[in-house]
Amino acid sequence: MHSQSLASDNQKAMVAVVDYGQGNLFSVQQACEHVGLRVNITNNAQEIFSADAVILPGVGAFGDAMDGLEQKDLIGPLQEVAASRTPLLGICLGMQLLMSESEEFGNHKGLGIIEGAVVRFDAAKVGSPVVKVPQVGWNQIQSNSIVSNQEISQNRWNDPLLKGLANNEYMYFVHSYYAKPTNSQVVISTTTYGDVEFCSSLRLDSVFACQFHPERSGPVGLKIYQNLASLLENTRTGMSKPIKDDST
Repeated sequence: MHSQSLASDNQKAMVAVVDYGQGNLFSVQQACEHVGLRVNITNNAQEIFSADAVILPGVGAFGDAMDGLEQKDLIGPLQEVAASRTPLLGICLGMQLLMSESEEFGNHKGLGIIEGAVVRFDAAKVGSPVVKVPQVGWNQIQSNSIVSNQEISQNRWNDPLLKGLANNEYMYFVHSYYAKPTNSQVVISTTTYGDVEFCSSLRLDSVFACQFHPERSGPVGLKIYQNLASLLENTRTGMSKPIKDDST
């Protein structure tokens, strides 16, 4: 019985959760395991390369996070993963790290996987004593209204990792900065905070990222992890191809 259980576990898709010294690793691990994924929390490049998918989580300051990635020699490996067909999921600060640069506490170079910058909420534009920076709490994600082509916007909402989620679902956010991709067509969803509409999720080829925390967003957020598990299972069994974005 034990050997059968072990064999069954070994057949599950393996997700590498990148440990660079900053991140909500345990909650991400719990969410992955809840949907039947095996999890390897690691800073080893070879273990990252051998995983079926890679998750880059993160909380804290952008510059410190990039320093952590550099010290552990993970910048090149993550760029290689992004260039491959292996799904790469960035969460919160992990999403911001994918960008070219950030203005948080000075100017810092990012991973450069997604062209664009990370900028701070402008308190003057937020414009309400009730709406404070940082944004902490629940907010809605909507189909991307930044692009002018509504057909593109609606098609991108059908992203494999958002499958089954309704427009205007509530997700949990904790952040003072947000990503501004240069190419608006990589944006899947937007969220409005005060007077600011920002990119709350994006995808480019096999890279998916979200500013919200799906692992802290209840059953709706867990659906993203379930979709990841289904995608990986179908890929492993040859029922589907790895994510490829043909719209950009």
